[in-house]
Amino acid sequence: MMQWDAGRAVQRSGQRGERAGPRGWRTALRRWLLAACLALPVGPALAQAAASAGAKLDGPLTVLVGYAPGGASDRIARLVAERLQQRLGVPVVVENKSGAGGRLAAQWMKGAGERNVLMLANPAVMVVAPLVYGKLEYAADDFRPVAMVCRYEFALAVPASAEVKDFAGLRSWLKAHPAQFNVGVPATGSLPHFFALMLGQALALEPQAVGYRGSGPLLTDLIGGVLGQAIDTLDTVLPQHQAGKVRVLAVSGAQRSASLPDVPTFREVGVDLVADGWNAFFAPASMPPERAAWLGEEIAAVMAAPDMQAQVRAINLEPLALDADATAQALAAYRRQWEPVVRASGFKAEQ
Repeated sequence: MMQWDAGRAVQRSGQRGERAGPRGWRTALRRWLLAACLALPVGPALAQAAASAGAKLDGPLTVLVGYAPGGASDRIARLVAERLQQRLGVPVVVENKSGAGGRLAAQWMKGAGERNVLMLANPAVMVVAPLVYGKLEYAADDFRPVAMVCRYEFALAVPASAEVKDFAGLRSWLKAHPAQFNVGVPATGSLPHFFALMLGQALALEPQAVGYRGSGPLLTDLIGGVLGQAIDTLDTVLPQHQAGKVRVLAVSGAQRSASLPDVPTFREVGVDLVADGWNAFFAPASMPPERAAWLGEEIAAVMAAPDMQAQVRAINLEPLALDADATAQALAAYRRQWEPVVRASGFKAEQ
């Protein structure tokens, strides 16, 4: 530890031609204090402040969405971007890079380098694609989890005109007609596709998943009676259920959906299945970890606001407010749940 020796300080100042009066004392004292400060170790508070400074943004933030404007992912991204811009005091711009089921945005962000950019992605991009595509332009470790902002359930639905009125009725009918377990899904290789396989295994049946080019054509055929059953996300099916065009028989959450409290979960009807999807923000792996963690905290704070949660529920999604660490843990658990299902299916997507 440095010690102040007035005599030596005055002597040194005198040797440099300075007067050993009050002015010389002040000069010597300033030099000693400067040397002492430079010799001090950086304490935890100073280190934390330095890390916090490194976390801050040095310019606008771009949020990539791998789907067209107007969909659920786009709406969530814009809700968060608006609030985040208010909190951070920098422009937060949403860019839609749709194509290849969301994979195009992931490929673009992989090469983003040090840019201030985040991507809103779902399990189809971050969990399923690396398992089913032989050649993919990105890998899971090209990205850093930042924040998980919402979750959604799957729904099993039948046409409103169907004779079966509940899941028990459908189960009995399928037992008597196992070859007619043709269940429509919005796309082959989608989460609803793999959930249909999980349902078939739980019922000791072999479903034939009929893949469509999106939810629109799927619901058209379900409403028209071309399909006997369909599985899609609840937020997609719910408006048609509320309009009386289809009937939702069960949902995949751990508890009943607040949007559909009269419809039971699969567990309630005797099938031990719980599954869901989510939307989460990711950063390029090149983003400094302290910056990603800071952004995760800011987004989690945005999502924790009661009025924000109400807006998310209004589009039939369940709000979440998970920071970077919690998102990484949730992502790992999700991979443990779905990877065996995907691999066991043997499904491989065409490039």
